[in-house]
Amino acid sequence: MLSRVVPLVMPSVLVLLLAACSSSSATPTDGRGSPLDAVRVAMPTDGTAPPPPRAENAQGAWVSAPDGSFARFGHPGEAPLLSLECRQGALIVARNVAAPIGAAALFALQGGGYILRLPVDATAVPGQRGYFWQGEIPADDKRLALFKAQFAGTLPGGGHIVVPASDVPGALIKRCAGAQDS
Repeated sequence: MLSRVVPLVMPSVLVLLLAACSSSSATPTDGRGSPLDAVRVAMPTDGTAPPPPRAENAQGAWVSAPDGSFARFGHPGEAPLLSLECRQGALIVARNVAAPIGAAALFALQGGGYILRLPVDATAVPGQRGYFWQGEIPADDKRLALFKAQFAGTLPGGGHIVVPASDVPGALIKRCAGAQDS
C-alpha cells in the first residue's frame, strides 16, 4: 500500500515545494528599484585604495633624495614609516603615524649605544589630510649617531618600529651638520 501512495504523494509535495520557493517575499521598492528603507551613503572620492598586502618577511629600506636633503624609511609602494630631513642645520624627524590635533609626546629612540627622547608635536602637512608626529634636533647632536646603526623607536599611540642599519641616514646627518657650520 505504501508503495502505491508514495508515487502519488511525491509529485504533490514537489509541486508545493516549488510553489513555496517561487513565491516572492521581495522587499518593497520605491519604484526605482531601491528598497523603501534604503539609505544611500556617498563613498569618498579622494581616498586612496589600501596598499596591497605585504609579505610577512618583507624588509623596509632607506631611500635618499637625489640632492641628499631627506631620507625616508619604509616599504616600497607605501607611505614612509620614518622620515629625516635637513632644514637650516637641524634634523627634522617625522614618525608618519596619525597624531591627535594639538598633541605632544616623546619619541623614544635607542640604538648604537645612544638613547634619545625626542620631543615631537602633532604636525599638519600642507596639501595632506591629518596630522603626524614631528620633532627637531640640531644636526650636530652626538646622539644622532643612533640613526647610523640599527635602532628602535617607540611613540605613544604610534607603536614600535625597528629600523635596520644603513649609511643613508648617516650621510644626511653629516651633510646637514656640515651645512650648519657654513
